[in-house]
Amino acid sequence: MAKILVVHSRKGGVMKTTTAYELGYVLDAVVVDLEHDLTGVTVLWGDRPLDRAGVPILDAIASGRTPRPLKGYRKPRLVPGHPSLGTEGPGRERMSEALLKWAAEWDTDWVVIDTHPGAAEHTHGALAVADVVLAPTTLDLPDLRGLEQLVDEMLDYPVVVLPTKVRPVPPAVGLKRLEQITADTQVQVAPPIPFVSSMGQRTKRIAVTSENPPAKPLRLLAERYKMVGEFVKEYVK
Repeated sequence: MAKILVVHSRKGGVMKTTTAYELGYVLDAVVVDLEHDLTGVTVLWGDRPLDRAGVPILDAIASGRTPRPLKGYRKPRLVPGHPSLGTEGPGRERMSEALLKWAAEWDTDWVVIDTHPGAAEHTHGALAVADVVLAPTTLDLPDLRGLEQLVDEMLDYPVVVLPTKVRPVPPAVGLKRLEQITADTQVQVAPPIPFVSSMGQRTKRIAVTSENPPAKPLRLLAERYKMVGEFVKEYVK
């Protein structure tokens, strides 16, 4: 059965969606988008969920079938999200059961799940079956407060922290706070993802890690996401 990687944070704006997208490509995974805002992996991929009659995740759970992921050029395979997940999302047990079934039936070694910030019932269902929970955070203190809450509540989960938007000279206060949050826990810290200002203006829908080579400003970012992919593989062994 495929390993399940859940990308989860308590705050937005920490590169959660970018991380799920890039690691989905790096790991040749199926990405399941549990986001209900139209700002997540589904829209980044280029899918238009409101143009579809059904809701793939909810329809699959209701019917007991395994959804067929969308495929795209230089993109991860995708089971798209939908705004209805915000109001009609499945309970945690049904979500857990569905993800385990799908992970066993898809032709893949990895399933990457992008979650909505916070902790909805179906998010808890995904977290319950995760082989690794990747928690992106910047080194800004407000984001680290969100990380601290996550770590405190999930000490018995396989949590790996992913520092994101890290500048060449990281803030000493943020580094110290991250060290304090993870001290005396089993939480590990993955290779950091650098701050790249041009990412906010990028219009390409293909994964940065699919380009050979990426644009020069994005090369370190692509390299680090590949390193994170290898880190995650070693973590679950």
